[in-house]
Amino acid sequence: MPVSNFPAPNTRFPITLPDGSPHLGTVFLSAVLDHPRISVGAYSYASAFDPPKDWAARLAPYLFDFSPECLIIGKFCQIADGTQFITASANHRHDGISSFPFAVFGGGDRTGRPSLPKPGADTIVGNDVWIGQGTRILPGAEIGDGVIIGAGAVVGGRVPPYSIVVGNPGRVTRRRFSDDAIARLLEIAWWDWPIDHILEHEAAICGGDIAALEKAKPAG
Repeated sequence: MPVSNFPAPNTRFPITLPDGSPHLGTVFLSAVLDHPRISVGAYSYASAFDPPKDWAARLAPYLFDFSPECLIIGKFCQIADGTQFITASANHRHDGISSFPFAVFGGGDRTGRPSLPKPGADTIVGNDVWIGQGTRILPGAEIGDGVIIGAGAVVGGRVPPYSIVVGNPGRVTRRRFSDDAIARLLEIAWWDWPIDHILEHEAAICGGDIAALEKAKPAG
């Protein structure tokens, strides 16, 4: 398959409909996001049945320009309609008696106010992660490479690579491959290959033969 037929990672609307018009409901995120606290790898896309003008606000509504935390998404991720990342700036302090954020409503400088929580951790999504419809990713989640998250799941904490997660609260139901196979896949890291090499070996990447994928890995 010639690479010229595949859209560049900075393409805003990478899917073309049969009539030749762009599908406005699917975007490569690196082409539409301009947010100082969000980093997205090449070819990761999101879809929405009601495409927003502001994809950053749709995906991470509590992540502000001034937020201390970041949202980091790897390459080749697939983010379904209705997914939201509830980042750490959405948190209230909950280690004391009241969780009410008095500082948000005024009454002086917010700096060091006791009603505000300390800065939270970044939210990190690995490479080739499929996030199902209506999913909620909680503050500070760390989602490994190759994870599949079922529709409507609420996911927090650390999710090991190549796991399947479902439910609320999200729970790992199984690993997609054996520990040995996962280690080999992480070593292969096909998402770091040049796109023309990826397309040339699409069958191996989407198939189940890890040995074939190892043979396809570029030298060096």
